[in-house]
Amino acid sequence: MKLNPVIPFEPILANKAPRGDNWISQIKWDGVRMLVYCDGTETRLVNRRLNDRTQQYPEFLLPNQYCAASSFILDGEFVAFDEKKPSFHEIMKRDRLRKKQSIESAITQVPVTYMVFDILFLNGNWVTSESLKRRQALLNQVITPTDKVQIVQNFSNADALLDLMKVHNMEGVVTKNLDSSYAINGKDSRWQKRKLNKDLYAAIGGVTYRGGTINALLLGVYSQDSFIYIGHSGTGKLTNAQWKELTRKVEPFIVPCSPFVNIPDRHEEAIWVKPQIVVKVQFFEWTPANTMRHSSIQSVIERMVPTECTFDQVTT
Repeated sequence: MKLNPVIPFEPILANKAPRGDNWISQIKWDGVRMLVYCDGTETRLVNRRLNDRTQQYPEFLLPNQYCAASSFILDGEFVAFDEKKPSFHEIMKRDRLRKKQSIESAITQVPVTYMVFDILFLNGNWVTSESLKRRQALLNQVITPTDKVQIVQNFSNADALLDLMKVHNMEGVVTKNLDSSYAINGKDSRWQKRKLNKDLYAAIGGVTYRGGTINALLLGVYSQDSFIYIGHSGTGKLTNAQWKELTRKVEPFIVPCSPFVNIPDRHEEAIWVKPQIVVKVQFFEWTPANTMRHSSIQSVIERMVPTECTFDQVTT
């Protein structure tokens, strides 16, 4: 049976934990959402945007090393670590690779762990209509934990887990109802996330330079056909070499006029750019003017359509 990729179930953003005995909480890993599809003859890895990532992570293509099922679809997150904690910047080092030699070298240079938290399909049958409690029981029956594959742990106290995430400077928690079925291409309150830092995808609409190299980005998102300025950032996890590479990438898209419908900060010193390049940004909170406070660039995102950077990220 050929298994076609599906858009995974998403949690909604919440400000406080739901109450009740039928809720569990899990660590929100700062990684890449990934579904593993095994039909018994072929194994594929596909991210939440339905982009195939099979070639980027060849160490996960022998499913009998970690799963006893003859066919399955697993849902989870690919995570890479810096010295202290999961790092989106580190996982992007793996996710953007395309050359076979570079991918093979990266297996040891940037090791990845698959943190599995759900199962959609098992031994020829869809299990999405089963409760989360039942699906977790199935996971524990078929997954053999290894150094590369782990089952995500449940916690009963969401607030205590969030406090622990604060101590370790982690991303947040996801709280799930144990009675919930799995809604493919769904998003509702049966899964809820609380994040210590917000993040989003934004397109570059302007830049500033220092010494011939970009040192800050003016960023925007789309609302229908309007491109809206949401703030600028010159800090984050990009290396000097990556800033220089971004300087080269931006050059073909320089335009004479601002692409934003509103007037950005620092507009007098900005060089305007046609929105073609996407970055992931982390920030603390929104200002009353809907700009980012304490923003930090995490990574340049390859092969993402700029119009996918929507204003919905700001309001949800």
